[in-house]
Amino acid sequence: MAAVCVRSLGQVGRHALLRQGCKTGNVSIPAARISLQGGVRAYGTGGTGFRSKLFSAAPLRGGGRTLGCAFLLGGGIGLYQTIKFTFTRHFAEQDTDTPVTGPKLTLYQYKTCPFCSKVRAFLDYHGLPYEIVEVNPVMRQEIKWSKYRKVPILMVDETVQLNDSSVIISTLKTVLVSKGKTVSEILLCYPEMKSTNDSGKEILEYNNKYWLMLSGSEEQQLYPEKDLRKEEMTWRKWADDWLVHLISPNVYRTPAESLASFDYIVREGKFGTFEGFFAKYVGAFAMFIISKRLKARHNLQDDVRQDLYKAVNDWVSAIGKKRKFMGGEQPNLADLAVFGVLRVMEGLESFDDMMENTKVKNWYRRMEKAIQQHEGQN
Repeated sequence: MAAVCVRSLGQVGRHALLRQGCKTGNVSIPAARISLQGGVRAYGTGGTGFRSKLFSAAPLRGGGRTLGCAFLLGGGIGLYQTIKFTFTRHFAEQDTDTPVTGPKLTLYQYKTCPFCSKVRAFLDYHGLPYEIVEVNPVMRQEIKWSKYRKVPILMVDETVQLNDSSVIISTLKTVLVSKGKTVSEILLCYPEMKSTNDSGKEILEYNNKYWLMLSGSEEQQLYPEKDLRKEEMTWRKWADDWLVHLISPNVYRTPAESLASFDYIVREGKFGTFEGFFAKYVGAFAMFIISKRLKARHNLQDDVRQDLYKAVNDWVSAIGKKRKFMGGEQPNLADLAVFGVLRVMEGLESFDDMMENTKVKNWYRRMEKAIQQHEGQN
């Protein structure tokens, strides 16, 4: 929803600024910082004359011997650091040159999208190397080659395209468990289904998207206990159909929270200077208004935090006290889906409130550690 809003507002703002010759008066427009691929940062060193001022400030009278020792010591340390850096860079280059086995994966995403976050959680947990292409939510030039105009999109070896976060995860998990099948073969098991909603808009869905295509022995290996497979599918669907819809009403709950959320979206996303400025301030106000409609559409309470708290506590209760994760000793696909959705609120007031007022903290920290350490790669 936020991406659609940003796209519409960004296009309007861009055209408006172009018509005015990009004049902004005395307003200072901050450049959007891109934290993913393509981001460039420059650091100053003190400007012209920095070196000469440093030496002219050194006390020469009465301290020449001390100063000489200091320069010798400094030179020795500098030489050591230079040699150390050279060897470190050499070994790093050797690691980089090591060929990566397995297919080449490229993820087209919006970093702050919960569905994209789900896919990253899966890839990181399983230690699957991948490249990220951050998509500009206004122009979307990065995916202009695709008929499918949403994200996430995962390209496998630049030839096979996977759409929809749940289809991507189910397909890759099936490949990991069932070694004899290719991505293309498995993808045939998730056919597209087109339908029209009450508003006359065409909807694209995917059949079987929560189902892994496994043989009897493979299923027994992955789900050794009765009903584990059904439980995983139920909560994956819950994450898509309910939990996701609690994010926007909570992160845009007040004007201040809405502005903070869009500041995060613009900072972490891929925006042009004018798009980012316009999206941050106009988009924040628009999403504050839209969040009220979303609250009514999904029958949320006046205090939407209570719906978030209840949903998260329901999730923790379903795991129970005897399991670390819903998957038992290791996270399953439901764990990764719920974590991926909740993670997009990190750094915002809604996330801090959730961690403080629910029982989710211990599970969340365990998930964070498991994903950072790629515990699923074996």
